[in-house]
Amino acid sequence: MRYVVAVAETGGFTRAAERCLVVQSALSHQIGKLERELGARLFDRTSRRVALTAAGEAFLPAARQALEAADRARAEVAAATGEIRGRLAIGAIATVTAVDVPGLMRAYHLTYPQVTMRLVDGMSETLVRSVRDGDLDLAFLGVPPSFDTSPLGLRSRTLTTDRHVTVVAPGHPLAHEAAKGPVPLERLVEESFVDFPAGAAARAQTDEAFQAARLHREVAFEAKGLEFLADLVRGGLGIALLPSRLVPRLPGLTVVPLHNGPTREERLVWNDSRRSPAAAAFLDSVDDSD
Repeated sequence: MRYVVAVAETGGFTRAAERCLVVQSALSHQIGKLERELGARLFDRTSRRVALTAAGEAFLPAARQALEAADRARAEVAAATGEIRGRLAIGAIATVTAVDVPGLMRAYHLTYPQVTMRLVDGMSETLVRSVRDGDLDLAFLGVPPSFDTSPLGLRSRTLTTDRHVTVVAPGHPLAHEAAKGPVPLERLVEESFVDFPAGAAARAQTDEAFQAARLHREVAFEAKGLEFLADLVRGGLGIALLPSRLVPRLPGLTVVPLHNGPTREERLVWNDSRRSPAAAAFLDSVDDSD
């Protein structure tokens, strides 16, 4: 099954054999033997490409689940004897501020060197789906308070709650109002905004605040990355609303306090039904770091 998954993911027998650290003839022989046992071909092979057949498409998800269960069984046995081992896949937004993710991973590796770790950087809405699907063991998200993970079958824990502030270029007219106190959301409706793409959880925080206040704003520029978003604001192309804990990472911007602005929660999410000993140990390490 590992050989089949490797061929499907690499697109070829040679690369799959390299990944599995076996000679290609042995890998091909084992896959052929499996195909005879199943009574169906799993791959269409030509001189130019290797593709899954309909039977292969049906076999692949079950094979992945079986391999995941086997890996989890090995990890459970090791944990019962006092050893944490296996794999741990972590997701995190680039803007997490509640915890030091690299620091947590470094300390975890020193404590559990037998665990192979992987880190995926992405948007909250993508990471939460990966946790649901089992591609990630857990993830650090930044979401509006209304974001509900329970329909996905996930557990979550709020690490911190933060209010947004307005960030503008130093020469922007709003910069001169910063000393007067918080600016109401209504004051910003005539401004052009720089924000994350529509549909992103990072964008939803601000969208929901304006909708709740029954206000309309214009998002003239969208950016997927925080640094590019900050560059657009520095260039005077628009203003942005960002969590206050995040702003110190972005020099060259003027902060304007905001009244009745958006709120962001940073959460840790995981799937209890798939929680491995390695994931449980990492969740404990996050508790200990508080």
